[in-house]
Amino acid sequence: MKFDFDTPINRSGTDSQKWQKYAGRDVLPMWVADMDFRSSPAILAALHRRVEHGVFGYARPTKSTMDAMVAAMESRYGWKIEPSWIVWLPGLVCGLNVTAQAFAEPGDEVLTLAPIYPPFMSAPKNSARVSVTVDLQLRDGRWEIDWAALDAAITPRTKLFLLCNPHNPVARVWRREELTQLGEFCVRHNLVLCSDEIHCDLILDDLPHLPTALLDGEIARRSITLMAPSKTYNVPGLGTSFAIIPDGVLRHRFVRATAGIVAEVNTLGYDACEAAYRDSEPWRLALLDHLRGNRDLLLDFVARELPGVVIEAPIEATYLAWLNVRGLGLKDPIAHFETHGVGLSDGAFFGATKGDYVRLNFGCPRVTLQEALRRMKIAVAAI
Repeated sequence: MKFDFDTPINRSGTDSQKWQKYAGRDVLPMWVADMDFRSSPAILAALHRRVEHGVFGYARPTKSTMDAMVAAMESRYGWKIEPSWIVWLPGLVCGLNVTAQAFAEPGDEVLTLAPIYPPFMSAPKNSARVSVTVDLQLRDGRWEIDWAALDAAITPRTKLFLLCNPHNPVARVWRREELTQLGEFCVRHNLVLCSDEIHCDLILDDLPHLPTALLDGEIARRSITLMAPSKTYNVPGLGTSFAIIPDGVLRHRFVRATAGIVAEVNTLGYDACEAAYRDSEPWRLALLDHLRGNRDLLLDFVARELPGVVIEAPIEATYLAWLNVRGLGLKDPIAHFETHGVGLSDGAFFGATKGDYVRLNFGCPRVTLQEALRRMKIAVAAI
């Protein structure tokens, strides 16, 4: 089946956060992780059926929804999960905040790797926990964990480790040996390991995704896995995510922390989730082909046409590129590129030094990416 990822869709004048940011300005939004594609035909059909039904009451997942998710976990990762392990959430950011509250007390420390998606750092702070970051190290063109720095960051108040796999924003897929070492680190220091795997179905290279909970028994016992169809199938606005928690004690603590403050998933979200995991695999594979083409175009253009801009490591997953712009010598690269019609994410939000990095979203029609790159070339030449 042929899927259309090439025709631009006009999102201006809609409720899109991505496009509203620059409403009334000639700026292409390449910032927030929100693709400019219609979702899969299977998801659209499921939503149409629900809308035609016309009743939108309080919802719970049906057996067919749970069966679709269980089957997807086994077929994609060889992970045999039980439906009882699943805790539904209205968003992954919500899951990070619940995890911080469930497994750390006020004043306790939550460890993560930087640069990182900003809620990894803000979630602990939202409930008076302490966020501690350890910088990734760039070695031989690859982002790696600084194990010595990680050990040095441990204190008696460190209770939780937040992992991003694949890692946003550096687009790194963590390998089995790295995950095993990280799991052993958490066991050694008695930490709960929470792994945000929202980008796990967006691996662009020939690499497997390994859920952290598939490691050995003790690591799995202390693991919480956060997933969602939102990034892969472009349905973040439907607010449907879930935690998979094999251990009953951890699951009870997590659920207790949600009580009275975490909203329920809506009926449209459940239908979209089921259609995503059960019926949208051909669409996902076609999407990956398109994203690979965009990534390769971006890598080639940056290397040839944007002096002072460097992509330092392979983009193994996601539709997000981490660009080193330090060589441009700009105090505010975001403002400079916006002046020339391209809206990027500021690397400082992810824990990088202001002016050193920007993040670019290439989850868009190719003509949109080509136009953004053309504008960026003009912006670089204007310095």
